[in-house]
Amino acid sequence: MKPTTLFDKIWDAHVVHAIDGGPSALYIDCHLIHEVTSPQAFAGIEKRGVAVFRPERTFATPDHNVPTIDQHLPIKDALSKFQVDKLTENCHRHGIELFGLNHPYQGIVHVVGPQLGLTQPGMTIVCGDSHTSTHGAFGAIAFGIGTSEVEMVLASQCIMQPKPKKMRITVNGPLQEGVTAKDLILFIISKVSASGGTGYFVEYAGSAFETLSMEGRMTVCNMSIEMGARGGLIAPDQTTFDYIKGRERAPQGVEFDKAVARWKTLKTDEGAVFDKELVFEAADIEPMLTFGTNPGMGTKIKSSIPSLGSIEASERDSFKQALDYMGFQAGDELLGKPIDYVFVGSCTNGRIEDLREVAKFVKGKKKADNITAWIVPGSKQVEKQAHEEGLVQVLEEAGFKLRQPGCSACLAMNDDKIPAGKYAVSTSNRNFEGRQGPGARTLLASPLTAAAVAVAGKIVDPRELTQN
Repeated sequence: MKPTTLFDKIWDAHVVHAIDGGPSALYIDCHLIHEVTSPQAFAGIEKRGVAVFRPERTFATPDHNVPTIDQHLPIKDALSKFQVDKLTENCHRHGIELFGLNHPYQGIVHVVGPQLGLTQPGMTIVCGDSHTSTHGAFGAIAFGIGTSEVEMVLASQCIMQPKPKKMRITVNGPLQEGVTAKDLILFIISKVSASGGTGYFVEYAGSAFETLSMEGRMTVCNMSIEMGARGGLIAPDQTTFDYIKGRERAPQGVEFDKAVARWKTLKTDEGAVFDKELVFEAADIEPMLTFGTNPGMGTKIKSSIPSLGSIEASERDSFKQALDYMGFQAGDELLGKPIDYVFVGSCTNGRIEDLREVAKFVKGKKKADNITAWIVPGSKQVEKQAHEEGLVQVLEEAGFKLRQPGCSACLAMNDDKIPAGKYAVSTSNRNFEGRQGPGARTLLASPLTAAAVAVAGKIVDPRELTQN
């Protein structure tokens, strides 16, 4: 039998119908929806008189456009209120389970799915959100879809998709002290570029990924889309199984043991061929920071912004435009640059481990007076755990304030916007012009780096503050 990749094993098992030279009808195991991309999809199926085909396979929660303070009060923003109300109406009308505002399971959809055990190895998972790739951390094929495709899945539980090419990115060796999963993926994107993964589904392999926690793996897979890839995945292992075991919607007892036996077969066969292979060494990775207006414009925090001469001629205009927007110059050092805002949250870094990391760093310290710090848990469960573990007390004593779950300042779709011209070190996933608010300037970093910046009030290498 021909050696097969993990991606092929999952994809081929879900093909309902293949068109020669065209897309495949792919069965979807789990469909996640939120308030922004679902209203038009529901309107579409209702206009055609079509029912939701398998409502038990769709799960909903509002996250993008929700306020992160006073969630117990009526939503003030008219658009946000309309979208959340519409999601509620549609779910009730079509029999879809909804984790609405103030529900104990509400939160960012890509945090909620894994927490509940809805996300499992070998699945196909889609959502009307590009960062659906997060779920690939479990050895699943997970990707974002558009509104018309959301409608397609609601109506048929299938989606028409061309099969992507396959790329394997291997990182050998252990990560250095102070280097996190976020630094790992920012390093990869800085090498591959923001478009270098276009047309590919990426499998991450090597000891650097194998030693990550599940939350770290989710951070990596979450940002696969930021190099243009369709998605990313990591083969499931004992770390995966231990994370899933006992979660509410996961198989229980004997059924869990049977599931694990199946999941253990989900790995790339030796000798399987990828369309592209990239190999890096973990020893080369240090704390990272972006300096431009796409996630590929990143560098080691102790390095300078590249010189204009080091940039390919075809990319110099966009490079200069990015630096003009950011208020930086080619060759500038990043260390010491003043920062105004720190945002810890999003589907990339709003999990309990992220909050633990920040709390551990700031314990006994105070945030700088010039820093406005927003700490936003990824879900109600994360929020509850942060209180139970005493993290909230530590954060508040350091001058931070925990907000309520939502996408928050990851994107300018709610009230949590960075003011024009201000600099934000953000643990989110995108640093495009205006991503965090009109005129906002975003530098992507790990929660550890964000915590260090919050304390110092400027860009610092977190390793230096840790050592002091």
